[in-house]
Amino acid sequence: MNHEEHRCGCCPRHCAADRINTLGFCHAHLAPEVASVCVHKGEEPPLSGKKGVCNVFFAHCNLQCCYCQNLDISRGVVTPENIFYHSIAEVIERIEELLPLSENIIGFVSPTHYADAIPTIVQALHDDGFFPTVVYNSNAYDDVSTLRRMEPFVDVYLPDMKYMDANLARRLSNVSDYPLRAGEALHEMVRQKGSGLLCDEGGLAFRGLVVRHLVLPGEVDNSLRVLDWLADNMPMNLHVSLMAQYFPPEGATLPSALQRTLSQAEYDQVVSHYQSLGFYNGWVQELSSSQSFRPEFSRQDAFENQ
Repeated sequence: MNHEEHRCGCCPRHCAADRINTLGFCHAHLAPEVASVCVHKGEEPPLSGKKGVCNVFFAHCNLQCCYCQNLDISRGVVTPENIFYHSIAEVIERIEELLPLSENIIGFVSPTHYADAIPTIVQALHDDGFFPTVVYNSNAYDDVSTLRRMEPFVDVYLPDMKYMDANLARRLSNVSDYPLRAGEALHEMVRQKGSGLLCDEGGLAFRGLVVRHLVLPGEVDNSLRVLDWLADNMPMNLHVSLMAQYFPPEGATLPSALQRTLSQAEYDQVVSHYQSLGFYNGWVQELSSSQSFRPEFSRQDAFENQ
Protein backbone atom coordinates (compact mmCIF):
# COMPACT_ATOMS: atom_id res chain seq x y z
CA MET A 1 0.00 0.00 0.00
CA ASN A 2 1.25 3.48 -0.86
CA HIS A 3 -0.40 5.76 1.66
CA GLU A 4 -0.19 8.69 -0.73
CA GLU A 5 -2.36 6.80 -3.22
CA HIS A 6 -4.31 4.42 -1.00
CA ARG A 7 -7.29 5.18 1.15
CA CYS A 8 -8.57 2.15 3.00
CA GLY A 9 -11.70 0.52 1.60
CA CYS A 10 -11.01 -3.10 2.49
CA CYS A 11 -14.18 -3.52 4.59
CA PRO A 12 -17.72 -2.18 4.12
CA ARG A 13 -16.99 0.86 6.30
CA HIS A 14 -14.85 2.37 3.50
CA CYS A 15 -13.39 4.79 6.02
CA ALA A 16 -10.69 6.05 3.58
CA ALA A 17 -7.98 6.22 6.24
CA ASP A 18 -4.37 6.20 5.03
CA ARG A 19 -3.33 4.39 8.26
CA ILE A 20 -0.28 6.62 8.71
CA ASN A 21 -1.57 10.14 9.18
CA THR A 22 -5.11 8.96 9.89
CA LEU A 23 -6.30 5.75 11.53
CA GLY A 24 -9.69 4.32 10.61
CA PHE A 25 -12.38 2.76 12.75
CA CYS A 26 -10.30 -0.36 13.42
CA HIS A 27 -7.19 1.68 14.36
CA ALA A 28 -5.04 -0.60 12.18
CA HIS A 29 -1.73 0.79 11.01
CA LEU A 30 -0.33 0.30 7.51
CA ALA A 31 2.06 -2.49 8.53
CA PRO A 32 0.22 -5.54 9.89
CA GLU A 33 0.33 -5.98 13.66
CA VAL A 34 0.07 -9.62 14.68
CA ALA A 35 -0.56 -10.73 18.24
CA SER A 36 0.17 -14.42 17.90
CA VAL A 37 1.26 -17.05 15.42
CA CYS A 38 0.68 -20.43 17.00
CA VAL A 39 -0.50 -23.98 16.40
CA HIS A 40 -4.09 -24.24 17.61
CA LYS A 41 -6.04 -27.50 18.03
CA GLY A 42 -9.39 -25.97 18.91
CA GLU A 43 -10.86 -25.32 15.45
CA GLU A 44 -13.38 -27.56 13.71
CA PRO A 45 -12.04 -31.12 13.15
CA PRO A 46 -11.37 -30.80 9.38
CA LEU A 47 -9.26 -27.70 10.09
CA SER A 48 -7.42 -28.80 13.22
CA GLY A 49 -6.94 -32.48 12.52
CA LYS A 50 -4.68 -34.13 15.07
CA LYS A 51 -1.77 -31.70 14.93
CA GLY A 52 -3.60 -28.38 14.69
CA VAL A 53 -3.74 -25.39 12.39
CA CYS A 54 -1.10 -22.65 12.27
CA ASN A 55 -3.19 -19.60 13.19
CA VAL A 56 -2.15 -16.01 12.58
CA PHE A 57 -4.05 -13.70 14.95
CA PHE A 58 -4.14 -10.16 13.59
CA ALA A 59 -4.57 -7.32 16.07
CA HIS A 60 -7.48 -4.84 15.82
CA CYS A 61 -10.85 -5.48 14.17
CA ASN A 62 -13.36 -3.71 11.95
CA LEU A 63 -16.36 -4.51 14.20
CA GLN A 64 -15.37 -3.83 17.82
CA CYS A 65 -17.93 -6.21 19.35
CA CYS A 66 -18.35 -5.32 23.02
CA TYR A 67 -18.23 -9.02 23.97
CA CYS A 68 -15.27 -10.05 21.81
CA GLN A 69 -13.62 -13.23 23.07
CA ASN A 70 -10.27 -11.84 21.84
CA LEU A 71 -10.83 -8.43 23.41
CA ASP A 72 -7.19 -7.98 24.43
CA ILE A 73 -6.11 -7.78 20.81
CA SER A 74 -9.24 -6.76 18.90
CA ARG A 75 -9.83 -3.39 20.54
CA GLY A 76 -8.81 -0.17 18.88
CA VAL A 77 -5.82 0.51 21.12
CA VAL A 78 -3.90 -2.72 21.77
CA THR A 79 -1.29 -2.92 24.53
CA PRO A 80 2.15 -3.02 22.86
CA GLU A 81 3.10 -6.06 24.95
CA ASN A 82 0.38 -8.01 23.12
CA ILE A 83 1.86 -7.34 19.67
CA PHE A 84 4.63 -9.85 18.98
CA TYR A 85 5.06 -9.30 15.23
CA HIS A 86 5.34 -5.94 13.49
CA SER A 87 6.25 -6.90 9.93
CA ILE A 88 5.19 -9.34 7.25
CA ALA A 89 8.72 -10.76 7.18
CA GLU A 90 8.53 -11.67 10.88
CA VAL A 91 5.14 -13.32 10.38
CA ILE A 92 6.37 -15.37 7.41
CA GLU A 93 9.42 -16.55 9.33
CA ARG A 94 7.28 -17.74 12.25
CA ILE A 95 4.74 -19.44 9.97
CA GLU A 96 7.52 -21.38 8.26
CA GLU A 97 8.77 -22.55 11.67
CA LEU A 98 5.34 -23.82 12.71
CA LEU A 99 3.81 -25.22 9.52
CA PRO A 100 5.78 -28.49 9.76
CA LEU A 101 4.33 -28.98 13.26
CA SER A 102 0.76 -28.46 12.04
CA GLU A 103 -1.53 -30.17 9.54
CA ASN A 104 -0.06 -27.85 6.88
CA ILE A 105 -3.07 -25.57 7.25
CA ILE A 106 -2.74 -21.86 7.95
CA GLY A 107 -5.57 -19.78 9.39
CA PHE A 108 -5.69 -16.01 9.08
CA VAL A 109 -7.84 -14.88 12.02
CA SER A 110 -9.60 -11.50 11.84
CA PRO A 111 -7.86 -10.72 8.56
CA THR A 112 -10.32 -8.27 6.97
CA HIS A 113 -8.47 -5.05 7.78
CA TYR A 114 -5.14 -6.61 6.77
CA ALA A 115 -6.44 -8.61 3.82
CA ASP A 116 -4.01 -6.98 1.42
CA ALA A 117 -1.15 -8.68 3.30
CA ILE A 118 -2.47 -12.18 2.62
CA PRO A 119 -1.39 -12.45 -1.04
CA THR A 120 2.10 -11.28 -0.07
CA ILE A 121 2.36 -13.86 2.73
CA VAL A 122 0.98 -16.73 0.68
CA GLN A 123 3.18 -15.98 -2.32
CA ALA A 124 6.26 -15.78 -0.09
CA LEU A 125 5.40 -19.18 1.41
CA HIS A 126 5.06 -20.64 -2.07
CA ASP A 127 8.38 -19.14 -3.10
CA ASP A 128 9.97 -20.84 -0.09
CA GLY A 129 8.43 -24.23 -0.91
CA PHE A 130 5.46 -24.18 1.49
CA PHE A 131 2.02 -24.90 0.07
CA PRO A 132 -0.45 -24.92 2.98
CA THR A 133 -4.22 -24.90 2.80
CA VAL A 134 -5.19 -21.28 3.49
CA VAL A 135 -8.18 -20.48 5.73
CA TYR A 136 -9.72 -16.98 5.84
CA ASN A 137 -11.36 -16.77 9.30
CA SER A 138 -13.36 -13.54 9.40
CA ASN A 139 -16.36 -11.91 11.06
CA ALA A 140 -18.06 -11.80 7.60
CA TYR A 141 -18.19 -8.00 7.62
CA ASP A 142 -16.15 -8.23 4.44
CA ASP A 143 -16.28 -6.16 1.28
CA VAL A 144 -17.03 -8.26 -1.79
CA SER A 145 -14.29 -6.57 -3.82
CA THR A 146 -11.75 -7.50 -1.12
CA LEU A 147 -12.92 -11.11 -1.16
CA ARG A 148 -12.49 -11.20 -4.93
CA ARG A 149 -8.86 -10.19 -4.48
CA MET A 150 -8.47 -13.08 -2.04
CA GLU A 151 -9.87 -15.70 -4.42
CA PRO A 152 -6.54 -16.99 -5.81
CA PHE A 153 -4.96 -17.18 -2.35
CA VAL A 154 -7.69 -18.61 -0.08
CA ASP A 155 -8.82 -22.24 -0.06
CA VAL A 156 -11.37 -22.33 2.79
CA TYR A 157 -13.57 -19.54 4.08
CA LEU A 158 -14.47 -19.66 7.78
CA PRO A 159 -16.78 -16.69 8.44
CA ASP A 160 -18.99 -15.91 11.40
CA MET A 161 -22.62 -15.13 10.75
CA LYS A 162 -23.34 -13.02 13.80
CA TYR A 163 -26.62 -11.21 13.30
CA MET A 164 -29.86 -11.01 11.40
CA ASP A 165 -30.99 -8.24 13.75
CA ALA A 166 -29.58 -4.93 12.52
CA ASN A 167 -30.37 -3.15 15.80
CA LEU A 168 -28.55 -5.81 17.77
CA ALA A 169 -25.57 -5.50 15.42
CA ARG A 170 -25.52 -1.76 16.01
CA ARG A 171 -25.72 -2.09 19.79
CA LEU A 172 -23.17 -4.86 20.19
CA SER A 173 -20.82 -4.41 17.24
CA ASN A 174 -21.09 -0.77 16.12
CA VAL A 175 -22.51 -1.62 12.70
CA SER A 176 -26.07 -1.36 11.37
CA ASP A 177 -25.68 -2.97 7.95
CA TYR A 178 -24.12 -6.22 9.15
CA PRO A 179 -26.93 -8.54 7.94
CA LEU A 180 -26.80 -7.06 4.46
CA ARG A 181 -23.03 -6.98 4.09
CA ALA A 182 -22.41 -10.37 5.69
CA GLY A 183 -25.04 -11.86 3.40
CA GLU A 184 -23.27 -10.41 0.38
CA ALA A 185 -19.95 -11.76 1.65
CA LEU A 186 -21.29 -15.28 2.16
CA HIS A 187 -22.76 -15.35 -1.35
CA GLU A 188 -19.35 -14.33 -2.73
CA MET A 189 -17.60 -17.02 -0.69
CA VAL A 190 -20.00 -19.64 -2.08
CA ARG A 191 -19.39 -18.37 -5.60
CA GLN A 192 -15.66 -18.83 -5.12
CA LYS A 193 -15.44 -22.10 -3.20
CA GLY A 194 -18.88 -23.67 -3.30
CA SER A 195 -21.11 -24.32 -0.31
CA GLY A 196 -19.62 -27.68 0.65
CA LEU A 197 -16.37 -28.64 2.33
CA LEU A 198 -13.97 -30.84 0.38
CA CYS A 199 -11.69 -33.02 2.51
CA ASP A 200 -8.81 -35.37 1.73
CA GLU A 201 -8.59 -39.04 2.69
CA GLY A 202 -7.41 -38.04 6.14
CA GLY A 203 -10.47 -35.84 6.73
CA LEU A 204 -8.63 -32.53 6.39
CA ALA A 205 -10.35 -29.72 4.50
CA PHE A 206 -8.69 -28.35 1.39
CA ARG A 207 -11.48 -26.28 -0.19
CA GLY A 208 -14.87 -24.91 0.75
CA LEU A 209 -16.84 -23.03 3.37
CA VAL A 210 -17.75 -23.38 7.05
CA VAL A 211 -20.10 -20.83 8.64
CA ARG A 212 -19.85 -20.25 12.38
CA HIS A 213 -22.46 -18.78 14.68
CA LEU A 214 -21.80 -17.91 18.32
CA VAL A 215 -25.02 -18.16 20.34
CA LEU A 216 -25.22 -15.24 22.77
CA PRO A 217 -27.06 -15.40 26.11
CA GLY A 218 -30.39 -13.63 25.99
CA GLU A 219 -30.35 -13.39 22.18
CA VAL A 220 -31.86 -16.70 21.08
CA ASP A 221 -34.24 -14.99 18.63
CA ASN A 222 -31.28 -13.57 16.72
CA SER A 223 -29.72 -17.03 16.48
CA LEU A 224 -32.95 -18.51 15.16
CA ARG A 225 -33.13 -15.77 12.52
CA VAL A 226 -29.52 -16.41 11.49
CA LEU A 227 -30.28 -20.08 10.96
CA ASP A 228 -33.45 -19.22 9.05
CA TRP A 229 -31.46 -16.95 6.75
CA LEU A 230 -28.84 -19.63 6.13
CA ALA A 231 -31.57 -22.18 5.34
CA ASP A 232 -33.30 -19.77 2.96
CA ASN A 233 -30.18 -18.46 1.21
CA MET A 234 -27.52 -21.18 1.30
CA PRO A 235 -27.53 -24.75 -0.04
CA MET A 236 -28.33 -27.33 2.63
CA ASN A 237 -24.97 -29.05 2.30
CA LEU A 238 -23.47 -26.05 4.11
CA HIS A 239 -21.33 -26.88 7.13
CA VAL A 240 -22.61 -24.88 10.11
CA SER A 241 -20.64 -24.67 13.34
CA LEU A 242 -22.92 -23.71 16.26
CA MET A 243 -20.81 -22.35 19.10
CA ALA A 244 -21.68 -22.30 22.80
CA GLN A 245 -18.32 -21.04 24.06
CA TYR A 246 -19.35 -17.47 24.93
CA PHE A 247 -17.94 -16.09 28.16
CA PRO A 248 -18.05 -12.49 29.49
CA PRO A 249 -14.62 -11.06 28.68
CA GLU A 250 -12.80 -9.53 31.62
CA GLY A 251 -12.71 -5.76 31.42
CA ALA A 252 -15.52 -5.48 28.87
CA THR A 253 -18.47 -3.11 29.30
CA LEU A 254 -21.42 -5.40 28.67
CA PRO A 255 -25.21 -5.19 28.68
CA SER A 256 -26.73 -7.20 31.51
CA ALA A 257 -27.77 -10.10 29.26
CA LEU A 258 -24.16 -10.72 28.29
CA GLN A 259 -22.77 -10.75 31.81
CA ARG A 260 -23.30 -14.50 32.07
CA THR A 261 -22.60 -17.58 30.00
CA LEU A 262 -25.19 -19.31 27.85
CA SER A 263 -27.81 -21.53 29.53
CA GLN A 264 -28.44 -25.10 28.45
CA ALA A 265 -32.07 -24.27 27.65
CA GLU A 266 -31.02 -21.42 25.34
CA TYR A 267 -28.51 -23.55 23.48
CA ASP A 268 -30.88 -26.51 23.22
CA GLN A 269 -33.49 -24.27 21.60
CA VAL A 270 -31.01 -23.11 18.95
CA VAL A 271 -29.69 -26.63 18.31
CA SER A 272 -33.24 -27.97 17.98
CA HIS A 273 -34.06 -25.30 15.40
CA TYR A 274 -30.83 -26.03 13.51
CA GLN A 275 -31.79 -29.68 13.28
CA SER A 276 -35.40 -28.96 12.33
CA LEU A 277 -34.27 -26.85 9.35
CA GLY A 278 -32.58 -29.88 7.82
CA PHE A 279 -28.90 -29.00 8.07
CA TYR A 280 -26.92 -32.23 7.99
CA ASN A 281 -23.30 -31.02 8.02
CA GLY A 282 -21.67 -29.27 10.93
CA TRP A 283 -20.91 -29.29 14.61
CA VAL A 284 -22.35 -28.32 17.98
CA GLN A 285 -20.35 -27.64 21.12
CA GLU A 286 -20.66 -28.78 24.70
CA LEU A 287 -21.87 -25.99 26.97
CA SER A 288 -18.71 -26.48 29.01
CA SER A 289 -16.75 -25.06 26.07
CA SER A 290 -17.22 -21.63 27.65
CA GLN A 291 -14.48 -22.68 30.07
CA SER A 292 -12.15 -23.68 27.23
CA PHE A 293 -10.59 -21.91 24.26
CA ARG A 294 -9.75 -18.82 26.32
CA PRO A 295 -6.60 -17.36 24.76
CA GLU A 296 -3.95 -15.49 26.70
CA PHE A 297 -2.47 -12.95 24.33
CA SER A 298 0.13 -11.84 26.83
CA ARG A 299 2.04 -14.90 25.55
CA GLN A 300 3.42 -15.43 22.08
CA ASP A 301 1.54 -18.78 21.95
CA ALA A 302 -1.90 -17.68 23.08
CA PHE A 303 -3.14 -21.27 23.43
CA GLU A 304 -0.03 -22.80 25.00
CA ASN A 305 -1.87 -24.32 27.97
CA GLN A 306 -4.82 -25.73 26.00
